[in-house]
Amino acid sequence: MNVLVGFIDEHRDELGVEPICKALQVAPSSYYAAKKRELAPSARAVRDAVMMQVLMVLWVTNRKVYGAHKLWRAARRAGHEIGRDQVARLMRELGIQGVSRRRKKVFSTISDPDATRAADLVKRNFTADRPDALWVTDLERHEALPNLAVVKGHRLPCVAADGQKLRAA
Repeated sequence: MNVLVGFIDEHRDELGVEPICKALQVAPSSYYAAKKRELAPSARAVRDAVMMQVLMVLWVTNRKVYGAHKLWRAARRAGHEIGRDQVARLMRELGIQGVSRRRKKVFSTISDPDATRAADLVKRNFTADRPDALWVTDLERHEALPNLAVVKGHRLPCVAADGQKLRAA
């Protein structure tokens, strides 16, 4: 909107605000509201600035573990009239979040950036000119079972364990 306001400001003396807004398909009231916000911030912006400071103090006081719901409850207990969704929005703007009790995602494989990669023998072209000319597979490693690899993409997954032959799982 700032670009549109600047454009309208540059050309308003020669063309007028309403014809420019009509050509840009912008309501003139939007232009005037943006100009008013340049002079003085809106009541919401002023209240948000105050509440951001309050929420940050409450969040730090509570060891940075409170999420939106608990922080909202703490703000209400402290005597601040604020909505739960407003607390969530301000937390997103501040870049803060509570600690989750859910399981964290576990990364079983940490790739080595210096390791040599397998050659791309098919050059990312997975089409074959005749049957059985090109075989491509996707292997997964399962930590729970020793030396277990699963071949995906088949109706029945095949399992290879400890150097044995492939067998249906």
